[in-house]
Amino acid sequence: MIIYLLQIKKLIFYIIFILFYINYCNAFDLNNISNPTVVPKIHANTYILIDFHSNKVLAEMNADVQHYPASLVKIMTSYIIGQAIESGRISTEDIVLIEEEAWAIHNPILKGSSLMFLKHGDLVSVDQLNKGIILQSGNDACIAIANYIAGNQNIFVNMMNEYAKVLNLKNTFFKNVHGLDSPGQFSSARDMALLGRALIKDLPNQYAIYKEKEFTYNRIRQINRNRLLWDNNINVDGIKTGHTNLSGYNLVASATKEEMRLISVILGSSSLKECENDTKNLLKWGFRSFKTLMPIESDKEITSQPVWFGDVKKVKLGSDKNIHFTIPYYRIKDFNIQFSLEEKKLCAPLKKYQKVGIISLCLNEEVIEKYPLVVLNEIKFGSFMSRFLDYILYFLYNWLN
Repeated sequence: MIIYLLQIKKLIFYIIFILFYINYCNAFDLNNISNPTVVPKIHANTYILIDFHSNKVLAEMNADVQHYPASLVKIMTSYIIGQAIESGRISTEDIVLIEEEAWAIHNPILKGSSLMFLKHGDLVSVDQLNKGIILQSGNDACIAIANYIAGNQNIFVNMMNEYAKVLNLKNTFFKNVHGLDSPGQFSSARDMALLGRALIKDLPNQYAIYKEKEFTYNRIRQINRNRLLWDNNINVDGIKTGHTNLSGYNLVASATKEEMRLISVILGSSSLKECENDTKNLLKWGFRSFKTLMPIESDKEITSQPVWFGDVKKVKLGSDKNIHFTIPYYRIKDFNIQFSLEEKKLCAPLKKYQKVGIISLCLNEEVIEKYPLVVLNEIKFGSFMSRFLDYILYFLYNWLN
């Protein structure tokens, strides 16, 4: 009898354990272990993480809230310098005469701020001033090169705001060239991410300077203020730090892993260490949780379709640009590409890159993004005889259908 009762208790125990395990699995959902919706704890109230290639937002909080940008303003200053160099308006070898306005001793605004330590009357190359802005965050260098490019700071600031419109920075307005707190000067995490992306995309030579760790001017060794460049656990190669009393600690950073590049923005941290740690955690989470694919390459055929009345019988279709798609790792198996034509039948003539349909990037049957499906090879009219035969076949096809 005792043995029988023990067996009953053991059976009840196993039943309870199995029911508990089933409920546990349902609650935990093993398929969602790597679900990227769970963003790591970020102490700042304003941040964003985007993929460089696809421009997809992976995480954000209050990304459009206006914020004092501090020295992040210098990313735009640097962008304009890079554009001026690329266009040939100025050269890195140009020599700039330093005026009193860029000398901290005679400009009270600059006292106590980050400096390249320029002196009135110095002759400094554009290359040195550029590095003084990017690495040392020199406010004096910003004034010197703004005056050189535009004639005065006000005109240069107008240029900054014009570029902000071109780059669609909707929550950004600049009041000075260096980023010291000024009423009415603001930006946002999203805008700074877009600006950083434009810098990397449009001006690769300018951006290459951002990973340099130090340079020397006037026998003064000046260290890059972005300390994440020394962190071996994550491959950061830019972009910019910024701090004022009103702004707090800010950091725009970009890092790569294999073919993937991410851009993060943290605004208003309470300490530099907290800002750096949040940046690293956000970037590592992004690389761990997402994968950026390039499922469609520019000018590469993804399908071919019959064409009527042409000098060839089939037309190659694809995209006129590289298409990137950022996807959570746990959804990769659901990814597929679909396409549709605007017309059931394609007829010559067809111009190269003429839009004839839609490419749909899907997760299972859900359409996530759409792009134009275009003609990759121009199709001209065929000979009179081939067009005549096609006309007969075309007529019969329509009549039968």
